[in-house]
Amino acid sequence: MSTISLRLNDRDDELVRKYAAIHNVSVSELIRNAIIEKIENEIDVELFDKAVAETKAVYTLDETKKKLGL
Repeated sequence: MSTISLRLNDRDDELVRKYAAIHNVSVSELIRNAIIEKIENEIDVELFDKAVAETKAVYTLDETKKKLGL
């Protein structure tokens, strides 16, 4: 397991620590989860953009239901 250091000003440090405490997680877990979620969201957006570029069509949920006869 590796360690990454993060520098925060006093205000941000207090905010992060209090947020972690409110959600009953460690600061490390909070930061790790936030970073992983950000990466996953970026990948999701890239996949969406790729799918749109390949299909050249985007449908709303209602349009999709109608096309599928739902």
